[in-house]
Amino acid sequence: MVYEIATLDIKEGSEAAFEAGVKEAAPFFQKSRGCRGLSLQRSVETPSRYYLVVTWDTVEDHMVHFRNSPEFQEWRRLASPHFATAPSVEHTSVVGSFF
Repeated sequence: MVYEIATLDIKEGSEAAFEAGVKEAAPFFQKSRGCRGLSLQRSVETPSRYYLVVTWDTVEDHMVHFRNSPEFQEWRRLASPHFATAPSVEHTSVVGSFF
C-alpha cells in the first residue's frame, strides 16, 4: 500500500470551486485500478493549500495506469483550472504506527 500525497496550492477565492471539483472527480479515482481511498485535507495555516491523499495498491497503479487513463484527464479537467502553481506529488509508505 502506498500513499500519493499531492500538495495543491489553489488560486485565492477558488477554494470552494476546487473542493466541489474534487468531490465530482472522486468517482474517477474510485473506479481506477488499485485505488483504495481518497481524502482531501486543507491547511489551517494556509487556507489556499490542500493535500490530496490517495491510497494506491502500488506506485504503478498511480503513475502508469491512472496517469494514462481517461479518468486522470477528467480529474485534471475539474481540478487544474484552480491550481495557482503546479502540484507537488510524493509517494509514501507507512513504516510505523505507534498508537
